[in-house]
Formats: sequence, C-alpha cells, structure tokens
Amino acid sequence: MTKKFSSSVLRDAKRIVVKVGSSLVTNDGRGLDEVAIGEWCRQMAHLIRDGREVIMVSSGAIAEGMKRLGWTVRPKAIQELQAAAAVGQMGLAQMYETKLRLNGLGSAQVLLTHADLADRERYLNARSTLLTLLKLGVVPVINENDTVVNDEIKFGDNDTLGALVANLVDADALVILTDQKGLFTADPRKDPAAKFVEEAQAGDPSLEAMAGGAGSSIGRGGMITKILAAKRAAGSGASTVIAWGRETDALPRLTQGVSIGTLLVAQTPKQQARKQWMADHLQMRGAVVVDAGAADKLRGEGKSLLPIGMVLVEGDFSRGDVIAVRDATGVEIARGLANYSSSEARLLCRKPSSEFERLLGYAAEPEMLHRDNLVLTR
Repeated sequence: MTKKFSSSVLRDAKRIVVKVGSSLVTNDGRGLDEVAIGEWCRQMAHLIRDGREVIMVSSGAIAEGMKRLGWTVRPKAIQELQAAAAVGQMGLAQMYETKLRLNGLGSAQVLLTHADLADRERYLNARSTLLTLLKLGVVPVINENDTVVNDEIKFGDNDTLGALVANLVDADALVILTDQKGLFTADPRKDPAAKFVEEAQAGDPSLEAMAGGAGSSIGRGGMITKILAAKRAAGSGASTVIAWGRETDALPRLTQGVSIGTLLVAQTPKQQARKQWMADHLQMRGAVVVDAGAADKLRGEGKSLLPIGMVLVEGDFSRGDVIAVRDATGVEIARGLANYSSSEARLLCRKPSSEFERLLGYAAEPEMLHRDNLVLTR
C-alpha cells in the first residue's frame, strides 16, 4: 500500500515552484545531465496537463560552465565565477528549451537577483512577467543572474531563490529536488541512529538544529539552506517538500499525496498570509479615494480596483508601494500594492483602460490594485 502524507497541501497545490540543485542537474559536475533534465521536464508536463502551473528554478550554470571550460575545482575569484556562469547559462537554457519543447511546452529564461525581489517596482514587474508566462502556458526557467551580480555568487543559493519565487508568485508549494532523500534528525552518514523526518512544521526551530552545513563541492547549498528556504516560503503560505531528485515520477506522485521526502507544512494559509502582510503594513506612502460604485465592488464583489473608479490620489508613491483605498467619507476600506505610481495614477483617475496608452505612452495592467494584491480592511 502506497504511503501518503497526512497533509493534503501537495494534492491541493495549483501553483508549484520546483527547484533542482546543481549536483543533480550536472550529474555531480560532469556536465548537464540530459536524461535527468528530460525526465523532470516530462514530469512538469504531466503536472501542467493535470491543470497545475509550474515554475522551474534550476541551478547548474556555474557547474556547467566549469565543465565547458575544463575546470575541475570551483574557482574563488568572482570574475572567474561570473565567466563560468555566462558560459554555462547558454547550455542550461538550451537544454530546458529542447526538453520542454519535446513535451509540448514552451519555455522562458528568467534571470533574477535578490535585488530584483527587494526593490518594490522590480518585484512587481517580475511578478507580472511570471504570472503572464504562466497564463500563456509557458514554463519559466529561473536562475540567479550570477553573471553580473557579485553578492549572489558569494552568498546566494537557489534554495533561497526558490523560496523567494514562491513568495513572489503566491505559490502553493515549493518542491526542492536534491541528492538527499530528505531531512534526518542528524547526518545519516555520520550517525547510524539518525531518523528520517517525514513531516514537520515549516519554521520549527528544531529543524535548523538537525540540518548540517553545505554538503556539495559543486553547489553552494546544504540541508540548512533548504530548511531556511522552507521557513521563508511558509511566510507566504507555501509548504515545502525536500525530496530525492532521481525518485521515479517524483513530481506526479507528490501531487497525488504520496509520501516522498520530507514535507514541511506552512501553518498559515496562502491567501491569509499575503493579506495579513498587507493588512499589517505600516508604511503607506499614499492613498486613492474611490467613488461609491468602486467601493461597493471592492466590498461586496471582491473585485479589483480600476482607475475609472478613482476620484482622488493622495501622497507620493511608486509602483509596488502599499497604498490605502478610502471611500468618499475618508474611511479606509482596503489597501494593496499599487500598479502605478502616484503621478501616473493622477492621470488615470476616472479613465477607462482604453485611454492608458494615450495618457502614459504605454499600457500595463488595467487595474490600479489587482484583487490578488489587496485586502479589505473595513
């Protein structure tokens, strides 16, 4: 009888971020593992045919670049790491494009840095791009932009990036495929009494005590980075599973609830976590005042806020800032992430989306605040 996880979070997951480590992608540094990458792409296609959305976060650019350059030892000089990333990224993107295409899927290369996700406007731009790709049925293949950014190579790891992407797109689950079976109470290579952890609560401090340091000469991560990534992902309501990447049909079986690897369950539901963050946001730089019709649609129908319903813009804010929404009496009824700056919003007040390009010189989102990025406060 197939053993199942007690939690249904993976069976219910509609949007999944899959992260694969360097040692798996490059077969322990021997070069891109064409068979393995093809297998993961086949599994992702299975998930998409099942009605799910999938984003891939793939390590391996530096390791593949090292192989192509004939280097057997990871260099320490930043410029050499950047050169290896530049060389390896070409092969990595080409491999995913080829294998996803064989499974009837399009792919898109997306290079991100931690700075992209820390800056409010770039955060919202990245989010909009990734969500658009998912709507188009294209699989985003994400890696850190190691070619140009020093800090990500020195200190970054794609476990953390996977968690940040899960936060960015409101994923339901983060699947970290690695060269380990999952989390043990101690290093099983050193302690024969170590017990396997099948299921636990993400963010539990005892998990960090169990995890060791970096364990691979190829990648930069280790079990501790995966535990911390699960904790970060849980902040937006995404649960995490850490599993062996060469397990047969790992992704389809996980979404059937089969117990593979270690499941770390987020304690706060996804929508509640995101909306709580916005509700608790203290540093709002501005507000928009809306007419009665817009207020009713927000309160009663759960709609997005369109600029045609705005009558006044207050304060000075940028795209991506959290702003308040007030009714005609001045009462705050909602707050959320602004798709337009205050100067742009003033031009768009009382205007339909058909006028946006004429007024701004470009047309972006039709909403001032998308319903996924706002929370009712009254």
